[in-house]
Amino acid sequence: MLIINKIVSHNINTNKKMKCLIAFIIIFQLISCKENTREKSDDYTQYVNPFIGTDGTGHTFPGACLPFGFVQPSPDNTDKGWDYTSGYQYKDSIILGFSQTHMSGTGISDLGDVLLQPFIGEKVEKFGTTYFKETENAAPGYYTVTLKDKIKVELTATERVAFHRYTFPSNVKTSVLVDLQHGLRFLTDNTLVVESDVKIIDNNTISGYCHKKNWVDRKYFFVVVFDKTFQKYSELPRNGTEKAPRYILGFDLGKTNILQAKIALSTVSVEGAELNLKTELPEWNFDAVIENAKNIWNNYLSRIEIEAGRAQKEIFYTSLYHLLIQPNNIADVDGKYRGADDKIHTAKGKAYYSTLSLWDTYRAAHPLYTIIAPEKVDGFIETLLAHHKAAGYLPVWTLWGQENNCMIGNHAIPVITDAYIKGFKGFDANEALQAMIESTTNNHINNDWKVYNQYGYYPFDIIDNESVSRTLESGYDDYCVALLAEKLGKKETAATYYKRASYYKNLFDKNTGLMRGKDTKGNWRTPFYPLIPTSPMNNPGDYTEANAWQYSWASTQHDIQGFINLLGGKENFTQHLDSFFTIKADKDNKHLGQEGMIGQYAHGNEPSHHIAYLYTYSTNPIRGVELLKQIYNQFYKNTPDGITGNDDCGQMSAWYVFTTLGFYPVNPATGEFVTGYPQVQKIKIKLPNEKTFLIESAKSDQIIKNVEITLNGSTITDKFVHYGQIMNGGNLKFRLY
Repeated sequence: MLIINKIVSHNINTNKKMKCLIAFIIIFQLISCKENTREKSDDYTQYVNPFIGTDGTGHTFPGACLPFGFVQPSPDNTDKGWDYTSGYQYKDSIILGFSQTHMSGTGISDLGDVLLQPFIGEKVEKFGTTYFKETENAAPGYYTVTLKDKIKVELTATERVAFHRYTFPSNVKTSVLVDLQHGLRFLTDNTLVVESDVKIIDNNTISGYCHKKNWVDRKYFFVVVFDKTFQKYSELPRNGTEKAPRYILGFDLGKTNILQAKIALSTVSVEGAELNLKTELPEWNFDAVIENAKNIWNNYLSRIEIEAGRAQKEIFYTSLYHLLIQPNNIADVDGKYRGADDKIHTAKGKAYYSTLSLWDTYRAAHPLYTIIAPEKVDGFIETLLAHHKAAGYLPVWTLWGQENNCMIGNHAIPVITDAYIKGFKGFDANEALQAMIESTTNNHINNDWKVYNQYGYYPFDIIDNESVSRTLESGYDDYCVALLAEKLGKKETAATYYKRASYYKNLFDKNTGLMRGKDTKGNWRTPFYPLIPTSPMNNPGDYTEANAWQYSWASTQHDIQGFINLLGGKENFTQHLDSFFTIKADKDNKHLGQEGMIGQYAHGNEPSHHIAYLYTYSTNPIRGVELLKQIYNQFYKNTPDGITGNDDCGQMSAWYVFTTLGFYPVNPATGEFVTGYPQVQKIKIKLPNEKTFLIESAKSDQIIKNVEITLNGSTITDKFVHYGQIMNGGNLKFRLY
């Protein structure tokens, strides 16, 4: 009441009732302010910076999308080049327009469908315009920029429909380019659109179909609807190879100055696109769509709470954001989708997922989905099995539901095994095992199983590229087949695949301690350059985007003790790790994915991602804790160039999230996580059924020699945290001493 007395002291006639009323108002306002602060702190989208990774080699995009959504409207700076696989580079000063589909963090270009570009005037003098960089802003589900002619562009989206809003200056001639020839090209000189059928339906609507051959051979159907009628339209002249139109639409906006457009897509038909539009976005309330997108994103982002400073939160929650952009549900709202066999199917649960960069994401991204998005996992597995039915083998790298056979191995296999081991039962496990067996016995573009089984490895004089990497990756898949077969009681199958999983030992060169190419006669590759990275496209050799030092650790995903034995024991294993993190190459290794280097460790490419965690099995586990902290702080920033190397559909981001939590799936198919040390002091994972998993860590000012870990008060001695322990809820504590 002292505050109230001061407030009303100027009025000696203020009575006690009035003082109480004033006090009530002030207290109510204080509570309201506190509640508003609480609500703001519960908004995890405020920590997401979609520009992280858009500069350099991160290859992310800043545009709008929903978690696992079909469309991603975003600006395109150009339509070709390795730097522009997402269509965007932060430092570029030109925007060609805004297309509706994009990949996040990949190393190859595709998509970029149905580009729209608003402009002033009636003719396109040249494609592309400058923009005011300071006006560019983005948040989950929203992007905005002002172009040089002072046209404000805003983008948002539902799952299957992109939504644009353009605000033009007053009293100008307003036009929109609708470019159906545009796309993000894998090969710079190829004919992108091979067939199209596009119609002007009325003065508000364009719809049609395009068949593109790029990284994948695919078809898409679309409908574009404007909230204002266009008074005229014209088609730009085509050159001899262009098979799709570019339209200039002219509008008279009157006094409103605002033009809105919806773009719905489908893999099935124009009718499917129209159904998606009618179902998801029947109204024209742009701000409501932004708010809906924000709420959906916040639902996912809030599943992990961390106590950290602003910069660290921005990196962490942006990592979660990038993880959740894909896989993309490409089924229409009625569940129909175009499969790998080019036929129309109906998905169980109305979900069919694509953008599956499995060589990357099986390592950490998919294990992370089982924790923070478990409701999606059965749908992922059903998609993998549906692809097998259509294509004859499990997917390797799919986009738009079509296989591109990029990378090696068949890493749908560990994703399926991991889901079954963790208790996901929304799919037929026996069907899954049969799909695995067929994928690892019937030859397809990535494998020759007769050669593999005959020699116990891929000889480099038959398989003249990536022979070592192919052997090691196939061995891990074989282990996963064996593990699932064993769980299902198929002992003979398990024994066969466990034997195949040990083939990696046939390529171990005891003189170097490395995995080395061998020919059909059993002779080693000579000369041998263990520090030179090789790649199928740039520098052919026995390894995939890596060198001998980096890929030799691949077998440790499923057989750490076996590799320790090959090296001669734990002491030698520790020395081998120490050498790996300190050896310098004669030349700079930043090409071929060799970014984020510490010795021969290359954090910019996935085969290295588990290696620092192997110190847990060494005689010096604290060295691993130190390295993880160094990698975590050195190779991730809250800046546009803040991802070192391609994010690869969320795999780089998943590493960051797991390392923040303090554990990582070194063997990503067993439900076991190898412990490191949390990078923040307190973390809360919100789980289904209102359970929580609390992670706490304590700093030490003493010389650190070891890590003590307890779960619910009991000491963990095996250095593992198990999936079931996490999902049951509990309290995990770390202490350095």
